[in-house]
Amino acid sequence: VQFVESGGGLVQPGGSLRLSCAASGFTFSRYYISWYRQAPGKEREFVAGISSAGSRTNYADSAKDRFTISRDNNKNTVYLQMNSLKPEDTAVYFCYAQLGAYDLWGQGTQVTVSS
Repeated sequence: VQFVESGGGLVQPGGSLRLSCAASGFTFSRYYISWYRQAPGKEREFVAGISSAGSRTNYADSAKDRFTISRDNNKNTVYLQMNSLKPEDTAVYFCYAQLGAYDLWGQGTQVTVSS
């Protein structure tokens, strides 16, 4: 049972990145999946979430109008398209799902926004 995130990297302010999160070991299509992030010295915070069928999405205020979460249940993958990136978006980005009483986190992918 795991998430594997990818797609992070170094990008200039105003640039874009697309993060991917591949799931395995559980019935992916049954669960709400979220992206969280944690910047150095700060607490982990919610970024965006998507319902099991992809019909409902939620965003933190900091992500609205710039980030888009989506999923492909045939590929057991959730995505985070990030546009107009800012230096304050620099963080490690994690996938998360609550599988009953079990909290599943990925290992994270680093996003650095810097000129």
